[in-house]
Amino acid sequence: MARPNLDRELDSLETHLPQGLVRFLRRVRRPGAVWLRVPAAFGLIAGGFVGFLPVLGFWMIPLGLALLALDLPFLRAPLARLIAWVNRKLAPQGR
Repeated sequence: MARPNLDRELDSLETHLPQGLVRFLRRVRRPGAVWLRVPAAFGLIAGGFVGFLPVLGFWMIPLGLALLALDLPFLRAPLARLIAWVNRKLAPQGR
């Protein structure tokens, strides 16, 4: 099996997301969107640490790390593996 590639895995994940989230994901994945991506990532990670509060949740930490991985090469491989695992879980099972 080929090593997971972050861009390929994110493209595959888009097929499982609502259209509004897909538009947001495409916007923040553009190379010039670093000014949007980094503050949003830190905000999501910070919000995840208070995940016991309503609306905020621990789900925000991996999402923030995913945004940071687009700019930090050492996070790309582990995050690509995680998203590949999620994509396998979301894929319809052949029955």
